[in-house]
Parts: sequence; structure tokens; C-alpha cells
Amino acid sequence: MTAVELSRLAIGVLGGTGPQGRGLAYRWALGGLSVVIGSRDARRAEQTAASLRERAGSPRVRGTDNTSCAAEADLLVVAVPFDGHAALLRPLRKSLAGTIVIDCVNPLGFDGRGPFLRAVPEGSAAQQAQALLPESRVTAAFHHVSAVLLEDAAVPKLDLDVLVLGDDREATDLVCALAAVIPGVRGLYGGRLRNAGQVEALTANLIAVNRRYHTHAGIRITGV
Repeated sequence: MTAVELSRLAIGVLGGTGPQGRGLAYRWALGGLSVVIGSRDARRAEQTAASLRERAGSPRVRGTDNTSCAAEADLLVVAVPFDGHAALLRPLRKSLAGTIVIDCVNPLGFDGRGPFLRAVPEGSAAQQAQALLPESRVTAAFHHVSAVLLEDAAVPKLDLDVLVLGDDREATDLVCALAAVIPGVRGLYGGRLRNAGQVEALTANLIAVNRRYHTHAGIRITGV
């Protein structure tokens, strides 16, 4: 799917008022896509959307509550802290039936020794999303994209690959195309949803790299 074709779709972002969701929404707005920011507080969502409209120079960003965002989205990104993940998705099952859901939640904990992966009964945050949304087309992607770089208008392009996982090949191909809207980014198929745990866990390693080397590390896959 081309960027022109993607521009006909509504990209919903639950957690769009947080750094990761807001950064992704900003880049997609710059790419000319239609973006709907979702939040528990519709007023806060619209305030974020207004800021993004100004920064991206695009009128195609609006804010609303989570339920309305889920109902309107053709593709829906979940970018919330893991502690609120299940509670957010559980009531949206009906609204998201048939929708491509992109889960980028990293179930991480932090202690005095740094970041670590938290145990998820379903195996990963993405698998938890699929269990809660059995009628949705759940994918996992955008775990390793720096929110700082996404939001920085002085960074014209990013240097990284986005691993996209899922059991629906049409859905993963569409998410790969969505990743490619961000300059410098490639979306690459990374396997079945059952392998999402490894991708989520890698975020802890990247945070450790960032802290040691004072950077915003991403990943590149060679030979592709």
C-alpha cells in the first residue's frame, strides 16, 4: 500500500497524549495521514491534536475519547503504559472487531539495576491484546522507536527498522507500509505474534544502551 492509499485511512492512536503515541502521530501527520488522538480525557486529546496540527502544518489531526477513537480508526495504535493495557482494551472489544490493532506496548519494570521484562501470562503484551480482542487483527510494532527523536522537529529522518509481527499477513504488510511513511524508517516482517515477547524484551536492552552511551538507539536488520 502506498502513502497515498494510506492517506484514505484513519490512524487512531490510543495513548496519543503520551510521548510515544504523540511522536508517532506527529510523524504520520507530517506524512499527510489522517490521525485521531485517543485519551481518557477528550479535552486533553483535542489539546494535543491542536498542538500537532500546528507543528505538522496539517489539519488532519483531531482528538477524542478512547471509545470514539477506537470506533473511528481503520488502524489503531496502542501506545499506553503496560499497567493500563488490559483495562484500556477490555471494553473496546466490540468497537475493534475486524480492526487492525498495532500494539507497541513494552511490559517493562525498573529497579535499581535498570530495566527488565515483566512476566505476562499470555506471553507478551501483544498476545494479551489478541486475547482481549479476539475479533481484531492484532499486530506488534514500533517498540524500538525513540519518542524523543519522533517528537524532535530538528530530526528530519530516523535511522532504524521497525519489526512488525502478526498472524495476518495482509495486516503486517499494511503496518510495514505505515512505518515507511516516517522518513528513514523501514517496516520489516518479524514473525508470528507468538514471537512478540522477544521484540518487547529487546527494549530493555536498548534502554540500557541509551543510558550508557547517552543516545537514542534503534535497530537495523542487515541483508534485507
